[in-house]
Amino acid sequence: MDLGKERAKMVEHQLRRRGIADTRVLAAMGEVPREAFVPKAHQRDAYADGALPLSHGQTISQPLMVAMSVEALRLEGDETVLEIGAGSGYQAAILSKLAKKVYAIEIIPELVENARRALDSLQIDNVEILCADGRKGWPDGAPYDGIVVAAAAEEIPPALIEQLKEGGRLIIPVGGKWGQSLQTSRKRSGKLETEELCRCVFVPLVYGS
Repeated sequence: MDLGKERAKMVEHQLRRRGIADTRVLAAMGEVPREAFVPKAHQRDAYADGALPLSHGQTISQPLMVAMSVEALRLEGDETVLEIGAGSGYQAAILSKLAKKVYAIEIIPELVENARRALDSLQIDNVEILCADGRKGWPDGAPYDGIVVAAAAEEIPPALIEQLKEGGRLIIPVGGKWGQSLQTSRKRSGKLETEELCRCVFVPLVYGS
């Protein structure tokens, strides 16, 4: 199987034809090898049109969900971005091509180590993977031009609103276990103006003790 050709087909059929229009996002999705972030048992399915399992009940998101989320941030290349729920590190790798600096939080230590190895193997050096509770964000890097959350929360954690720069964008799936709304918000006068992008199903955000 030629995974390079599969990646190109994914970009054309799963993303471009479904409305992903940002050329920088499409280029990043076409450049980053998703197979580097997928468990070996599932590498043949690296470009399948769906989520794939990771350890500890987590998943690597469907390519379309990744593209929709990062496109909604409207990045131009000079931003600092916070990702919550780094998982395999794949979305952080995509963000590395679109932003100046990426802080990516993952609470499960094994996934943190796997993500670091995958990013190092691709010589991506503008992503910092952090083992921490995503609900608390990462104050040391704040304020952020954009925050993207790759796990579902029943409500937006207040720390993320606080750490978002005025005018910045927050992308997060909000709702219960069996279905959520992927929301895009912009911070104006300290408050969020929110719209729904689509309905979705993400794994729940894992909380620390």
